Amino acid sequence: MDFLKSAVASAISKGPPFPYSFGDRVDLSDSIWTLHNGTRKEDGSKCSILSFDVQANKSRLPLARNAARKLRTLRHPGVIKVLDSVETEQYIYIATERLVPLTWHIKRKSLAEETIKWGLHSVAKTVKFINEDASSVHGSLRVASIFMGESGEWKLGGFDILSSMKEDDAVIYPFGSLVPDSGRYSPPEVANSGWEAIKKNPLTAVDAYNFGILIFEVCNGSFNGREQLSQLKAVPPSMQQSYRRLVNANPKTRSTVGQFLDQGERSGGFFQTPLIHITDAIENLGLKSDDEREEFLGELDELSDDFPEEFFKMKVLPELLKSVEFGGGGAKVFGMVVKISSKLSEEEYEMRMNPVIVRLFGSPDRAMRVCLLDNLPFMIDHLPPKLVNDKIFPQMVTGFTDVAPVVREQTLKAVLTIVPKLSDRTVNGELLRYLAKTANDDQPGIRTNTTICLGKLARNLNSSSRSKILVAAFSRALRDPFIHARNAALMALAATSDVFSEEDGATKILPAISPSLVDKEKLIRDQANKTLDIYMQRIRKYAQTLPDTALQSTAGTSSSNTPRIGNDQSDSSSWAGWAISSFTNKLTTASGEMQTVPNGVSPNGTRPSSVPPPADARKPSPNPLNARGLNPSQLKKSHSSTGSPNPFNAPVVSTPTSDQNSVDEDAMDAWGDFEDEPTETKKDTTADDFDMFASSAAPRKTSATITTYEDKGEPDFAGWLSAQKSSKKAKPLPTGLKKAPASRSGTGTKSTVIGGSTVRKSVVSSKPTPAPQPKPTSKKAEKQDDEDEGWGDAWE
Repeated sequence: MDFLKSAVASAISKGPPFPYSFGDRVDLSDSIWTLHNGTRKEDGSKCSILSFDVQANKSRLPLARNAARKLRTLRHPGVIKVLDSVETEQYIYIATERLVPLTWHIKRKSLAEETIKWGLHSVAKTVKFINEDASSVHGSLRVASIFMGESGEWKLGGFDILSSMKEDDAVIYPFGSLVPDSGRYSPPEVANSGWEAIKKNPLTAVDAYNFGILIFEVCNGSFNGREQLSQLKAVPPSMQQSYRRLVNANPKTRSTVGQFLDQGERSGGFFQTPLIHITDAIENLGLKSDDEREEFLGELDELSDDFPEEFFKMKVLPELLKSVEFGGGGAKVFGMVVKISSKLSEEEYEMRMNPVIVRLFGSPDRAMRVCLLDNLPFMIDHLPPKLVNDKIFPQMVTGFTDVAPVVREQTLKAVLTIVPKLSDRTVNGELLRYLAKTANDDQPGIRTNTTICLGKLARNLNSSSRSKILVAAFSRALRDPFIHARNAALMALAATSDVFSEEDGATKILPAISPSLVDKEKLIRDQANKTLDIYMQRIRKYAQTLPDTALQSTAGTSSSNTPRIGNDQSDSSSWAGWAISSFTNKLTTASGEMQTVPNGVSPNGTRPSSVPPPADARKPSPNPLNARGLNPSQLKKSHSSTGSPNPFNAPVVSTPTSDQNSVDEDAMDAWGDFEDEPTETKKDTTADDFDMFASSAAPRKTSATITTYEDKGEPDFAGWLSAQKSSKKAKPLPTGLKKAPASRSGTGTKSTVIGGSTVRKSVVSSKPTPAPQPKPTSKKAEKQDDEDEGWGDAWE
């Protein structure tokens, strides 16, 4: 092979310039020519090169020169196309279109019956043209003389002895026998009398007989001699009668190729096939009426995959593209274009289809835009990302704002197809802005599809803004009046549960799903329960990984002698365990000097906050801020001096004013911010509020008699509870702290208020003595009591 290439290169260097490069050699039997694959030096386009070595085949040089001359002068669609030729004393080169010998397919028997008929039809038309229009005889018609072009069409070659009967020095007479294996393919009259017999018989007789041999050879795969021609098994039944007339031994009664062609093209004839009909009609597609175009497309769609792909890619596809762009074919023809183009290679698709697709996306025709969007899934794999981002997507987004709902909907559906080719910047920028518009579209189907689209795009969105966008979009869809929009939102939330954090699931998504649990539609309720279960499972699993508490241990711990009130903080059986524990913790961490009092003093000198202050401090104070019963000097000291600490190590709680009420309302409005406050602060505030509530509930009345506590210094909680029940404006307590009503007769307990604290005495009475009713300090304080009463109702 290398030697041959070097020899060819050396021969070319000695002759005129040949603008083609030789490639691999292709085996070509029964021919005087050697076939090579080649390329054009100027643009690298594919071609084939027929070469003839003059020195090696001097005796057949007239045949080679005749073939080169006839190929240059005889023009027909069924004849191989010549690009260039060169002749020197050493060689003859003929550059043609890229060719493949038909013998390759015949030996492998890879051709379907419809394809064979299609090829024979093309060769028959070419031979008819040679015999009737050119008044010539081919003389060497056989499988070795036929090639397949890039379009899969059968092209006729082998013009070595092609001669015009009008020529006196026709090559066929003296050199016809020099054709390789001529004896096997010669008709009986030539075999018996030589090529001069042509003059005595019809001009068409030789080629008609050879065409019959061609039919037998392509149907059986080989031909060994004239005795085989009577075997009709492999010949299509519809063609057998016409075939017998072609191989008739008598040349004068032998049928012509033209007659064979006419018989096949008759109604119901063997050449009446969809493939042949399409071949005849494709060239005039742009001139057909709408009805004729519909009929043509229907036939084209019925073709099976057994037909030659090359023909559709090289011949049908270009004509269809012309019809789409310029011939009025429109969207109907484009659907067939997409089907055929799927068989193109990447290079062919880029060269043939990409420019057309870009131009069609710029067309204002709505039908064409919808057709493009419908067929986008079949084209997207062949379109490079740069082409999609720079040229197709900017044209495509105009469909989001089109006045026709069908265009908006098809554009929305096409988003999922085109997203893998879009850049992150485009997806998280321009695309999301258009989806925000379709989420508010007046068409419920478009809103529903937007929700579905966002659910499928969730993992393509930027992780920093994904949760915010999806929660807002799905929450809005959950309130949509269209049932399928709400159902789509619930299904999207279920499908995208993994893109949300557990905190977002608990604080944002579950509250949004909850109203759907009582939706009027059972479909929504069922889907809401399924979606809710998915998030609840995640949240419960996540909660198990959290620590028991986020509080840090307090620096100063109380001594073993410090009195404690209520159960320990770890005891969760009591309804008020959190409040009592918080209150106790505040006492254990209190610091500073304690004031001595006559009673209620603990062994270590400290006094619980519920023990009454000394007698001199239990005087009525007109100041409403003195909720603890402090004397004016102590109150003044606690407000003005920063060096002396509060005796209870807690801020003085004042009666709410109008400004404070407004602040409380703002705090309720900012409920979401309340969770961010430290837990320790909330517990301290609760203890102070609880202490204030206990102090303000007692009537402001002094008593000259001081009675010691029966519980030896422990707080009189039961007496305080009794006073609350007898008060008109008292706040009811939770059920767990209510005391059973006392009997109307017998021994009871009498409560006396001393300095803001209650002292119990055992008395005999027919009914309990009601406690004095405290006077409200102001209307605002009374309003606060009413609000407190409502707060208590919530705990019942």
